[in-house]
Amino acid sequence: MLGLTPAALALAIAAAFTAAFVRGLAGFGMAILLVPLLGLMVLPVEAVVVSNLLGLLIGLSGLRTTWDAADRPSALAIGVLAMAATPFGLALLHAIDPAWARVLIALIAVLAFVLVLLPPRPDGHRPHRAEVAATGVAAGLLTGFAGMPGPPVVPFYLRQAIPAARARASMLLVFLATSLASSVAGLAMGMAGSRHALLAAALFGPIWLGNRLGGMAFGRVSDRAWRWLVAALLAASGAVALVRLIP
Repeated sequence: MLGLTPAALALAIAAAFTAAFVRGLAGFGMAILLVPLLGLMVLPVEAVVVSNLLGLLIGLSGLRTTWDAADRPSALAIGVLAMAATPFGLALLHAIDPAWARVLIALIAVLAFVLVLLPPRPDGHRPHRAEVAATGVAAGLLTGFAGMPGPPVVPFYLRQAIPAARARASMLLVFLATSLASSVAGLAMGMAGSRHALLAAALFGPIWLGNRLGGMAFGRVSDRAWRWLVAALLAASGAVALVRLIP
C-alpha cells in the first residue's frame, strides 16, 4: 500500500529518525533533511506532503511545552502570516520550472546562513513589523514550495538576544503553524491522499523517538554551542542546495 520496497522503507525510517533527532536538538531541520531523502523514493511533491504531515503530527505532540516556552507574540504573528502564504507556495511549486526552483531554494538557503553570520541584535531589541511580516510570508512560501520554512525563521530568532530555549520553542511553534497550513492546503488541492497519510503514519514512530532523544540532548547543550550548531546546520543545508544545482 505504501508503494515502497522493504529496503526503501528501511531507508525512509532511518532518514525520519535522523531528521527528527536534529529537529529535537536544533528546533528545525527536519524538512531540510527529510524532503531530499524521501524524494529519492517518492515523487518530490509527495516528499513535501509527507514531511508536512509529519511536522504537523510531531508539532501537536509537543504543543503544550512549546507553547509555554515560546515568544508567543512574534511566533503567532509569523505563524499566521506563514499559514496565509503557504497555499501560494504550493501553487508556485506546480507552476515553476524545477531547475529554477532549485536555484531559488539554493539562494534562500545561502542567504539564511549569511544572515546568521551578521552581528546579533542588541539586548531589548524588538523586531519591526515589516521584519515580522517578511519572515512570515517567506516562511509560508517556502513551506508550500519546498517544505522548508526554516531558512527565514531561523535567522529571525537566532540573531535575537533571547535564551536558546525560547528561540527554539518559538521556531517550533511557527513550524507547527506552517505544517498545519500545508497539510490542509494539500488536502484541499488534492495533493495529499490516503497513501501519504499511511506513509506518514508508518514513519511517525521513528519521528517521535528521534525528536524525543534530540530534545533530551538539547537540555545538555549550552546556548553558545546550540547557536553554533544551528548555524552549521544552515550552512550544510545551503551547501546541499548548491550541490543540487550541479548538472
